[in-house]
Amino acid sequence: MTPEAFRAALALDAPPDLPAPLLALWHDAKGDWETAHRLVNDSPQPDAMWVHAYLHRVEGDLSNARYWYRRAGRAPHEGTLEEERGEILAALLRKDAP
Repeated sequence: MTPEAFRAALALDAPPDLPAPLLALWHDAKGDWETAHRLVNDSPQPDAMWVHAYLHRVEGDLSNARYWYRRAGRAPHEGTLEEERGEILAALLRKDAP
């Protein structure tokens, strides 16, 4: 899936078949933070922890976000939420590409 296809999928009522971290980003972009958080909350995968950190940043819980960035092996993002979502999306889509 390309970033453009992901953005087009946001017009759908139901999400496409995606790995949990990407699915969480889809739900977040649709305004459903709770579902997004639930999808990555208990995952030990670094990509899910990265999305988890981002979601706590969206929530405004920066200390919790820093905890999850550390767990994911990532530095806290310095830019806007939109920039970070785009960077995470691009990185995860590259990994998910066949």
